[in-house]
Amino acid sequence: METIIDTLTLPLKYARFYLGDAPDAWQAWYDDKDWTGVTLPHDWSVRLPFSKEYSSGTGYLAGGIGWYRIHVAPNEAWRGKQIRVQFESVYKNSRVWCNSSYLGERPNGYSSFGYDVSDCFHFDRDNIISVYVDRRELSDSRWFTGSGITGGVTLSISEKIYPVENGIFFHTPRVTEESADFEIVNELANATDRNCLVTVTNVIFDTTGKLVGEAVSQTTVMAHSTTQVQNTGTIAAPDLWSPQYPYLYTVKTYLSYQKAYQVHEMKVGIRTYRFHSDKGFILNGAPAILKGVCLHHDAGCLGAAVPYEVWTRRLIKLKKMGCNAIRMSHNPHMPALYTLCDILGFFVIDEAFDEWEGPKNKWWQGHNVYPPRHEGYYTDFPVWHERDLTDMIRRDRNHPSVILWSIGNEIDYPNDPYCHSSFDKMTGNNDANKPESERLYNALRPNAERLAAVAKHLCDLVRSVDTTHPVTLAAAFPELSANLGFLDAIDVAGYNYKENLYAAHHMQYPDKPFFGSENSHRFQDWLAVTDNDYIAGQFLWTGIDYLGEARGWPIHGSDAGLLTLAGFEKPGYYRRQSFWAEEPVIHLTTVRQCDDCTAPWGETATDAYACEFAASGESWNYCPGELVTVKCYTNLSRIELFLNNQHLGTYEKNQDKDCIIITIPFEPGTLTAKGSKNDTSVSHSLYTTMAACQMSVQEYRLAPEITELIGNAVGSRNPLHQFEVMLRDGNGRRVCHDATLLTVTVENGTLLGLENGDLADTTEYTANYRRAYRGQLIIYASDNEATSADTPLTVTVRGDFIRTERITV
Repeated sequence: METIIDTLTLPLKYARFYLGDAPDAWQAWYDDKDWTGVTLPHDWSVRLPFSKEYSSGTGYLAGGIGWYRIHVAPNEAWRGKQIRVQFESVYKNSRVWCNSSYLGERPNGYSSFGYDVSDCFHFDRDNIISVYVDRRELSDSRWFTGSGITGGVTLSISEKIYPVENGIFFHTPRVTEESADFEIVNELANATDRNCLVTVTNVIFDTTGKLVGEAVSQTTVMAHSTTQVQNTGTIAAPDLWSPQYPYLYTVKTYLSYQKAYQVHEMKVGIRTYRFHSDKGFILNGAPAILKGVCLHHDAGCLGAAVPYEVWTRRLIKLKKMGCNAIRMSHNPHMPALYTLCDILGFFVIDEAFDEWEGPKNKWWQGHNVYPPRHEGYYTDFPVWHERDLTDMIRRDRNHPSVILWSIGNEIDYPNDPYCHSSFDKMTGNNDANKPESERLYNALRPNAERLAAVAKHLCDLVRSVDTTHPVTLAAAFPELSANLGFLDAIDVAGYNYKENLYAAHHMQYPDKPFFGSENSHRFQDWLAVTDNDYIAGQFLWTGIDYLGEARGWPIHGSDAGLLTLAGFEKPGYYRRQSFWAEEPVIHLTTVRQCDDCTAPWGETATDAYACEFAASGESWNYCPGELVTVKCYTNLSRIELFLNNQHLGTYEKNQDKDCIIITIPFEPGTLTAKGSKNDTSVSHSLYTTMAACQMSVQEYRLAPEITELIGNAVGSRNPLHQFEVMLRDGNGRRVCHDATLLTVTVENGTLLGLENGDLADTTEYTANYRRAYRGQLIIYASDNEATSADTPLTVTVRGDFIRTERITV
C-alpha cells in the first residue's frame, strides 16, 4: 500500500495590516496595496506610544480596531484536499472571512480556533483571509493583553478522511517501572460522500527512533460524520517523564483508505502523579514539591507576540533557579510554551478564566484608584465559556507538563463583585488604599453563594472532556467561599496568599489536597510548604515582571518578578535559588543602611524590598567608611567572607532565616564569599567599579542539541537573535547602576525591539534607542530576506563615552 507524506501544515508568516476600521476589507477584491506589511504573530499595541490617557491596568498602551489580510497562493496539489486555517490566538473579538465568505467570530483573545476553508478556497488566483480585530475596550483586563493576531497562523492540508482538530489523545492508565499501558483515542472525520472502512495505526518511538509500541484497529467512518477509534497497547520498561528527566516519546498516526498516509505526529511523556490530602504531590511514586511561579504572557517590547526563543531563555533561567512549575496566569498561553515546558521539564497549571459571570474591577488611573471600569470577558462568559474551556483542554491535554486544569482565578475575591451577609467587611490580598466603603457588605452586590453552582458546572464540563487530569481553582477568600461550597466540586484546592488558613482548612476538609496557587516571596510562606507535607507546593507571584497592573503613570507594569522584563536576574532571583536549587549557591547583595528599612530582611513590606533592589547588585560601591549591610543568599551551612583578601570571619546559616546578614564598613576593592558543599567549592565576589567606558554584546545561544530539539518541536520560523548588552568599566566589570542611552542599528536583518526592564521608561518600543537599566539591555533581532552567509546579520551598539561594539552573527 502506498504511503504518502504527512498532512501538510504551512505557517502563514506575513499579512497586510491596517490600524483603524476598513468596513469593506472583508471583500476579496478590496485594494490593500497601501497597507503595512507585518510578520505574524503581531501585536500592534506595543508598536504605539505609551500614554497616560490609556489604561494603567493594561500598561498604558492603545488598542483600537485593526484589520489583517493574508494572501495565500494556491497550489494545484491541494485540489480535492481538506483545507483549514488555524489561529493560535487573536486578541480579541475576531471575525474571519476567506475569499469574502464569512467563517465566524471568536470573542476570547486567548483561545486557539480554526475554520474549514475547503469549499471557498480558490485555485485560479490568490486566496484572501481577512481578519477583523476589535480591541476598543482598553480596560478589559487587569494586565496587558496585546492587540491583534498575537499567535501563529497556519494552513493545514489533509486528505478527506482526517483527524479532527486536537482529536488525538494519548494517555497511560497504568504505569509501573516494568511497563506502561497506553490508550490513544483517535477522533476522525469523513468529508467524503461515502462510508469508508479505515485502518488506524498509532506507532510510538523512543528518542533513538526505536519502535516501542504499536496499535492498529479498523472502523467505518460514515459519510460527512465523525467517529472515535481507541487503540491500546503496552510499552515495556518505560522512561518516565519528570522535571529532572523530561523524557519524550514520539507518537505517529497513520490512516489507510485506498492508500496509507501519515496524519499526525506529537511528543508525549509517560508519568504518574496524584495529589494526596496528607502527603502532597506524588510524582512517579515519590514525593515531590511544586516550586512554581505564575507567569503572564507578554515580553515587554515584544508585547503578546512572543517568539519561542524568548521563552526558552526565560525558562532556562527559571530552571537554573530551581523552579519546576509554571502557572499559566490567568488564561491559556501560546502553544509553544507548553511544548517548551515538556522539553525543559516544568509542571504546568493550565488556567482558563479570570472572571466568570461577574466583572472584576479594572483599574485605569492607577491601582485601586476609583472609580474602576468593568469591561472584559464576563459579557462573553455565558455564551462562550463552554467552548473556550473545552478547546483549552483538547488543545493541551497531551502535554506531560500539564498536571492541573484551573477553572478560575480569584473569582471569589471579596466585593469584586461577590459578597455575603456572613461578613460585614472583607479585605482582599490586593486592597491597599481601597476605600472603607468598598470593603463593606452590600446586599445589592452578587451573592457569593452563586459561585459554588458555577464551579460545579465548570468541573462537570471539564470531566465531560477529560478525566485524566484533576481540576483546581485559585481561591482568594476561602474563609468565606469554602464555607459556601466553592471548593466542593474541585479535586485540588489552590489558595492565594492564605498560608494562615492551611492548618485549619486541612482539618476542616481532610480529604482535600491543598497547594499555594499564588504566594508572596516571603520566606515564611516557603516554610509553610516545607513544614507541612500536606501542602503540595507554591506558585510565586510572579516569576517575571510583566506589562500592566501598573500602580500609576509612568510605571506601566508590575515589578513582582524574579526576572525583569528583559529577562535579567534580580537579587530576589538568587535568594529564591538558595531556597530551591539543589546545586550549591552563594550570592552577595548589599544595601546601605537607611531609616526606612527597619523590618527584618526577607520578611519586609514592599518598600524595604524595593530599597534592597534599588541599592544592591553586582558591584561594591559606597562612600568610604559608611556602614553597609551585606546579605549572602546561600544553601550552605556556613560561608567565609573576605574583603580585599582579608578574612572577615566565618558565618553560620540560620535555617530559620532567608540569608546571612553582616554589617561592615565600606572599603573599596573586592568583597568575596566562599563556601563548599559535597566537596564542591563555590564563591561570589562584588567589586568596586569605575565609570562605564565599554560594553559587552553577546548573543544568547543554546546548546546545539537543545536548539535542534526545540526547533523541531515548535516549528520553523525566521531565526530570532537575542543580544545581551552589559555596560562595563575599564577592568571589564559590569557597572550595575549605569543608564547610558544606547542606539542600536541592525544590518541585513530586522530590529524587533529593545528592552531594559525599567518599568518607568516610556520610550516608544519602536525606537532604536533606549537607556541601559542597571547596566543592562537586551536586543531582539531577526533574520530577513537580506540575511545570508554573504550578508550576515550585524548589530552595532553605540553610546556616548562608551566604546562602540559591533557583532556579526
